Amino acid sequence: MKDADERIPDARGLRMGIVVSSYHGSITNALLEGAREGFTEAGGVMDDLVVIESPGAFELTTIAATLADRSDIDGVVALGCVITGETRHDRYICQAVAEGLTHVGINTRKPVAFGVLTCQVMEQAMDRSGGDKGNKGREAMHAAVFAHHAIRQAGGGS
Repeated sequence: MKDADERIPDARGLRMGIVVSSYHGSITNALLEGAREGFTEAGGVMDDLVVIESPGAFELTTIAATLADRSDIDGVVALGCVITGETRHDRYICQAVAEGLTHVGINTRKPVAFGVLTCQVMEQAMDRSGGDKGNKGREAMHAAVFAHHAIRQAGGGS
């Protein structure tokens, strides 16, 4: 069996929500483009993507929950970028977002993919948003589609 990052999932017929932070917009816009490309390369149709902008990473959880609650959404991809600063603020944000998105998935029984970069410096974020390390937006979209099918196979989801 190939690793999940080597296989292309089947997104045909799925309607996915994407919530993307506007903070560090050059990075998150690249993640959004990667997620869109990942969806269409998996057979999804661009009209089946619902994209909502979030002011920052912290707000991703509430917006993701709202999208996941919609009956016409099969899964959600959360995209953001948090860069370590001089204080511990980044740790609190990252922990809150990771736990919040996990709860959204558990409570809705829909996949919620974590496409939030948690980097020490901007160069790492650039590498992960289309640079040397690939595009984590694309990977998050593929993970959400794979998880959608796994949840259905397990007997859950819509």
